[in-house]
Amino acid sequence: MSAAAGRKIPGFVNAHTHIYSGLAPLGLPQPAVPPENFVQILERIWWRLDRALDQATLRASARLYVAEALLYGTTTLVDHHESPEFIEGSLDVLADACEELGMRALLTFGATERNGGREEARRGLAECRRFVRENRRPLVRGLVGLHASFTVSEETCREAGALAAELGTVGHVHVAEDGADVEHARAGGHAGPLERLLACGALPPGSLMAHGVFLSPEQVRLAESRGLWLMQNPRSNEGNRVGYPPGLWASHKVALGTDGYPSDLRAESAALERLAAAHGDDPAAAARRLATGRTLVAERFAGDGPAPPPDDDEVEVANGSAGGTPRVARVTVGGRTVVGGGKLLTGDLEESRAHAREQAARLWRRMAELA
Repeated sequence: MSAAAGRKIPGFVNAHTHIYSGLAPLGLPQPAVPPENFVQILERIWWRLDRALDQATLRASARLYVAEALLYGTTTLVDHHESPEFIEGSLDVLADACEELGMRALLTFGATERNGGREEARRGLAECRRFVRENRRPLVRGLVGLHASFTVSEETCREAGALAAELGTVGHVHVAEDGADVEHARAGGHAGPLERLLACGALPPGSLMAHGVFLSPEQVRLAESRGLWLMQNPRSNEGNRVGYPPGLWASHKVALGTDGYPSDLRAESAALERLAAAHGDDPAAAARRLATGRTLVAERFAGDGPAPPPDDDEVEVANGSAGGTPRVARVTVGGRTVVGGGKLLTGDLEESRAHAREQAARLWRRMAELA
């Protein structure tokens, strides 16, 4: 990824992330009892964090995450949001941060039944419906979200698919990130979570599926034949110890995401190159999956709205001082220059960081108070 000074490249697309995790680098407390598997990581860390989110902490997280993403040269975030105690209006908080700072985004709420059953899922889908219908921000689009197959009933899956059809959009869901998702689907008589979601009509063509670690090449080919996108998240999969996805090579529709890690796609690409080589996969897949993310986003913005298309989003890089690593000098999104001279032009970064530290302390206290 070396670059000559002033070289222009397309903006990076983070094809799957969680903006709500933006405060995590500011001292996220570790659980008293260390988790031993993926589900325990969710239960003891991330599901506690998302339950503790309110409007103020989410806004602080969004402004920090989006600002720093732009400085990494990311011009589009494909976000998958969860805040079970703050559902209604939560997508507007994310969208307002993106609009103010100049980030292109695809946003959704991941409906789930893991806290409040079917009523919780209905509220999540209702937030998706409201946002898709009401959003008028040129750089932002809404999708229909499910958290993951193993946290929703088949009734909710069917409702999500029907809602996507009603709204003329697509779905975004975690699929086969861990073996627990596969075991849940098989217990219900399905070959896996992909087949369960397809049987329920939850995945219209063009839908987005994050991870796919436990999908076979045959299942990946099935996904491609249905027009579905997969998003690989190497750093997260490694950090959560769920393994490397051996079947993703079987589809051309695989993009690169960070799953809530900082939106540094160069770091994510380097991680994929390293892990691919270690697992006998093609290290060149990293560059292809970066490009595929731009195709995914162009599909969702095609002929829709007044903003310039994603292909016009641009990053200018200049040689940095650390081993020739290129730094971002200028970023343009939708015809608007949002980073210039290596600095954020659309907001006060230091103010956002200071506010984020204050809200992070609140968030950790709220997490500690949860049962």
